[in-house]
Amino acid sequence: MSSLSRELVFLILQFLDEEKFKETVHRLEQESGFYFNLRYFEELVTNGEWDEVEKYLSGFTKVDDNRYSMKIFFEIRKQKYLEALDKRDRAKAVEILVKDLKVFATFNEDLFKEITQLLTLENFRDNEQLSKYGDTKTARGIMLGELKKLIEANPLFREKLQFPALKSSRLRTLINQSLNWQHQLCKNPRQNPDIKTLFVDHTCNLPNGARAPSPVTNPLMGSVPKAAGFPPLSAHGPFQPAPGAIPTPLAGWMANPSSMPHPSASAGPMGLAVPNSAAGILKRPKTPPGALEYQTADSEHIVKRPRPFGASDEALSNSAGNLPVNILPVAYPGHAHGHNALSPDELPKAVVATLSQGAPVMSMDFHPVQQILLLVGTAVGAVFLWELGARERIAVKGFEVWKIEVCSKALQASLSADYTASVNRVAWSPDGTLFGVAYSKSIVHIYASHGGSDIRNHLEIEAHAGSVNDLAFSYPNKQLSVVTCGEDRLIKVWDAVTGAKRFSFEGHETPVFSVCPHHKENIQFIFSTSTDGKIKAWLYDNMGSRVDYDAPGHSSTRMAYSSDGTRLFSCGTNKEGESFLVEWNESEGAVKRTYIGLGKRSVGIVQFDTTKNRFLAAGDESTIKIWDMDSTNPLTTIHADGGLPASPCIRFNREGILLAVSTTDNGIKILANSDGIRLLRTAESRPFAPSSVMKAPTVTGFGSPSANAGTSMADRAASVAAMDGSNNDSRSLTEVKPRITDDPMERSRTGKLTEISEPCQCRSVRLPDSLTATKVSRLIYTNTGQAVLALASNAVHKLWKWQKNDRNMSGKATANVTPQLWQPASGILMTNDISDTNPEDTVPCFALSKNDSYVLSASGGKISLFNMMTFKTMTTFMPPPPAATFLAFHPQDNNIIAIGMEDSSIQIYNVRVDEVKTKLKGHQKRITGLAFSQTLNVLVSSGADSQLCIWNTDGWEKQASKFLQIPNGRSMPPVSDTRVQFHLDQTHLLVVHETQVAIYIAPKLECWKQWFPLEASGPITSATYSCDSQSIYVSFEDGKVDILTAPNLRLRCRINPSAYLPSNPSSRVYPLVIAAHPSDPNQFALGLSDGGVQVLEPLETESKWGSSPPAEDSAGPSSATGVVSSEQHQR
Repeated sequence: MSSLSRELVFLILQFLDEEKFKETVHRLEQESGFYFNLRYFEELVTNGEWDEVEKYLSGFTKVDDNRYSMKIFFEIRKQKYLEALDKRDRAKAVEILVKDLKVFATFNEDLFKEITQLLTLENFRDNEQLSKYGDTKTARGIMLGELKKLIEANPLFREKLQFPALKSSRLRTLINQSLNWQHQLCKNPRQNPDIKTLFVDHTCNLPNGARAPSPVTNPLMGSVPKAAGFPPLSAHGPFQPAPGAIPTPLAGWMANPSSMPHPSASAGPMGLAVPNSAAGILKRPKTPPGALEYQTADSEHIVKRPRPFGASDEALSNSAGNLPVNILPVAYPGHAHGHNALSPDELPKAVVATLSQGAPVMSMDFHPVQQILLLVGTAVGAVFLWELGARERIAVKGFEVWKIEVCSKALQASLSADYTASVNRVAWSPDGTLFGVAYSKSIVHIYASHGGSDIRNHLEIEAHAGSVNDLAFSYPNKQLSVVTCGEDRLIKVWDAVTGAKRFSFEGHETPVFSVCPHHKENIQFIFSTSTDGKIKAWLYDNMGSRVDYDAPGHSSTRMAYSSDGTRLFSCGTNKEGESFLVEWNESEGAVKRTYIGLGKRSVGIVQFDTTKNRFLAAGDESTIKIWDMDSTNPLTTIHADGGLPASPCIRFNREGILLAVSTTDNGIKILANSDGIRLLRTAESRPFAPSSVMKAPTVTGFGSPSANAGTSMADRAASVAAMDGSNNDSRSLTEVKPRITDDPMERSRTGKLTEISEPCQCRSVRLPDSLTATKVSRLIYTNTGQAVLALASNAVHKLWKWQKNDRNMSGKATANVTPQLWQPASGILMTNDISDTNPEDTVPCFALSKNDSYVLSASGGKISLFNMMTFKTMTTFMPPPPAATFLAFHPQDNNIIAIGMEDSSIQIYNVRVDEVKTKLKGHQKRITGLAFSQTLNVLVSSGADSQLCIWNTDGWEKQASKFLQIPNGRSMPPVSDTRVQFHLDQTHLLVVHETQVAIYIAPKLECWKQWFPLEASGPITSATYSCDSQSIYVSFEDGKVDILTAPNLRLRCRINPSAYLPSNPSSRVYPLVIAAHPSDPNQFALGLSDGGVQVLEPLETESKWGSSPPAEDSAGPSSATGVVSSEQHQR
C-alpha cells in the first residue's frame, strides 16, 4: 500500500473515531495493521475479553513471529488458564491447556509440564512461583504492564503505537478545501451554491439549468492542482479575498476577526456555546460572499452556533485566490484517537496522612517539581509549606504587610480597622522557584523558595482595591508574570521580577472571580470569569476582550486546562446553589460536554481539578466525585474516610498520584495511589504509618528550587523566560562558583555532632558468609529492600535475603534479624567471566534491573546477564578489550544500557537488537560512574580523570563538561574513581571523589556545594544518598562513616569503626563500598575490605542518625553563592 493510501487510512480512523463508530474503528485498525490502539487493547485485557484480545492482536502479529510475540501470546493464555483454575473450572482449564498452551510445548517442554502440573494442585498458589498471585483484577493489571513492555519492544509494532499528530477533523478539512477549489473552477460560480452530494464534483448550475462539466477529475489521493493554478477569485466579481487567518485558539471564539495581528474587540457578541434564545446573546455572523455552506443532516444545529470565518488555518491557502470555506462541522480535538486508558484504580484513594492546619483551608498547590511539597493557604491569612515525605511543616508565613507606609490610604485605613485577611489563592510558578499568595485585602505577596524552609520575601504588590480573588503565573513575551484579578473588576498583569504593572484589563461589570492564563503555539492569552457568570478572554495588548459570553447557569466559574493543555474545562456554582461542570469546544466557542452528578448546595462554590489528562474531580456533597473526561456520568466517588466539608478544597499533584483534600476539622487529608505511597515511603524519614497525623517541627528541605539559591532574582527570571511555559524543570542557571568558608562561627552553627563509638550505640549485624571471603567491590540493595547483593573481587556474587517471620513482619532488610546467604537448589554461583588480567587490577561493576529479576555484571571480562532467581547465566557479550568498568540501565527502557569502558568511552548498547547504538567520547581515562536523570533526559558520566560530562539522551550529544574543583593547598590524585548519583529531584547531582563530596546542578554542572574531610581521615572510599536524599553516607579508609545532612553538607553524625567492627589490632578492615536501603532512609550497608558485609541502623529509641544541624542563615542577599565546607569547621 502506498504511503498516501496509508495516510488515508489514518484519516478515516480519525473520522470514524470522531463520529463514534467505535467497533468500526477497531476493526479497521486490526485489518489494516497500521495502528495498534493500546488503549483499546488495555480495555480488552482488563475486562478479560481474551478471544477479542487475540483477534485484535492477530492483525499485527502471530504466535511464532518472534520471541516477543510468543511471550505476549503465552502471557495472555497463561492468565486465561490461571483464571479458569481459580474459578475451579477444571474442564475449561484443560481445554485452554490443550488448545492454547500446547503450542508452546515445542519451545519449552519443561515449562509446559510445569503448567500442566498445576491441574493437580488444589490451589495453584501452592506453586512457589505463583505464591504471590493475588486476585484476578490485580493479576490482570500486572500482566498488562508486562504486555505493554513486550509490545513496545517488539519490532513488529514499531511505528504502530503512535497515532499521527493530526489536527481535528483533517479529512473534513480536506473535503472542504476540495469543494472550495472545485467552486473556484466553476465557469458560472453562484454566490450561494447548493452542494448536495460528495459523490460527484461540484459545479454551479448554468442559468438554463444545465450543468457544466467540472475540470477537476482527480481522485481524492491523486495529484491535486496547486493553488496558484486557479484563476484569481476577484475575477469572479462579487467574490473578495479572505482576510488572513489569526493563528490563535481564540479565533474559534470570535465572530468577526480582524486581519490585524491583534484584532480589536469585535462589534457583536461572541460565541462560547449554543445560544440561549431567551438571552438573545449570540447572533450568527453573516456568511461572507462566496463562502459555501454544505448543509448536512445536522445543519440545523450548525446554523444555531457561530461559524467563525477564516479561523482555521487548515482551511486557508496562502494564495488570495483560495477562499477559506467551512463546509463540514469540525469536531473538537480533545479526545485524540489512541488515548491511553487509565483505570479508576490508579486514582489516589487511600488516606495516608492527615495534616492539622488549625484554620479553614482556602487554597492548595503542589510544587511542580518536588511533588511532595504542598503549599496551603488558610482563612486566617497564614500560608504553610508541608513536606509530605518527612511528615513535617517546614515553613509558615502569617499575614503581615511588609511596608504599610507605602500602601494606599484606603488600605491603611482598612488595616487599621481590622488587621486580618484571608488567603484566596496560593500558586507556585511553573519551575517552583516562586510562589504567590492572593489575600482578601488588596495585597499579593510573592515569595522566593530557596529550598526547604528557606522562604524569602520577594515582592509585595497592592494589586487591587478590595479583595484579590485569584492569582496565576504566565509567560507573555517569554517574561515571567503574575496575573491577578479582584473585587475592583480588573485583571492585572505584573512583572514577576520587579513588580511593575504591565497590563490592566477592564471590561467586567462585577468583581472578577478567576483567571486562567494559557498559551497555544506562540499565542498567550487569559480567560477571566466574573461573579455574574461572564467569561472574557484577553490577549496581552490592552485592546479589549475577545470573548464575552455567559458561563453555564451564570455561575461564578473557574476554568482549567487538562495537563497537556489540549482540553478546556470550567466548573462553577450560581446564586441558586446549582453547579455546572463542563468541557468547552474551543474551536467553536461552545459547550462540548456537560457533566452530571453535582448536587445543589446552600453555601460555597464547588472546587474542581484535573489529572492525568483523563479525569476530572470535584469536591461535592462531602465527597470527591470523579468523572472520566470522555463520559458525562460520574465514574466513582472517593469518601476519604469521611470528615469532609460540603464543598471540600481539592488539589492533585502534577503526576496525579497524590490528592490533597480539606476536612471539616480545619485539616487536610493526603490521599495516594500505589505510586504515591511508594513516593512517600521513599521520601519519608521514618517508617511509614498510614493515616498518621503530621507534626510541625521545622526542617531544612533540599530540592530543585534551591538550584536557584545562588542567583539573583533577575537571573532567576531570565532562566524562567527560556522555558516554554510548561511545568518542566528546565530552568537555565547562571554559573555559580563555590567559595570556601573560613568563618570562625562555623563550628557553632553546625550544632552538636553525634559520635558513635560503642556497639551499644547503634544496631549492627554482619551478614553470614560460608563462601570464600575476598574484598567486596560492589554492593546494592534489591529494589524491594528485602535482600542485599554483593560482588566480590573474585568475580563471585553473594545474595542475602531476609525472611518474613514473627521477628520481621515486613520481610525487609533489618539489623535486628540475621538474613540467609541464599543460593538456588542447584548450588551454582553467579560468577563473572574473568579475563587474563589480575583480579586486583580489574574494575568490577554491576547493575540491577528494576524488577530485581536480572543483574548485569562484569569483572574485567565479558558482561554477563544473570537470572536472580536461578543464578543462571542468560547471556554474555562484549568481550574485552576494552573491559566494562560501569553499567547503568536506561530508566525508561531496560533494553538500553549505558556501558562505561576502560578506554574512556561510553557505549550505548541495545540488548534487544544486540548492537551498540552509539559511542560517546569525552573522557581521558576510564569511566567510573554513570547516572541518568529521567526528568532532564540526560546521562551524566564521571571518569578516573576527575571529569564530569553530561549527555543529552535524545541525540547523545555532549552538553557540558567540568573538572572537579579542589581548594588551594590540596592536590588532586592523577587517577581516582569519581562516582555520581542523582538526588530524588533528578536535578541535583551527588559527586563523590576520594578528596571530597560535592553537589552539582544539572544540566549545566554548576558546582553548588563541596565538603572536604580532614586529610588525616584518609581518602573517601564511597558515599551515597539515603533513599529520601536528605542524608549522605560517607565511608573512609580509616574505617569511620560520616553522615551529612544533604541540603547543606553539614556533618551531623560520625560512626567510628569500633562501633561495628571487632577489635583486632593486627588486621586493618575498612569499608570499600556503601549502599543505602531503598525505603528506610536510616539504614545502610557496608562492603568491607575483609569480604564482610555489615548492615547498620540507629537505635530504635533514636529512630535516626544524630540531630539535624540548624539551617544556614538565610538573611543574606539573594545572590549568595553556595558554600564549600571543610570538616575543620565542622567539629
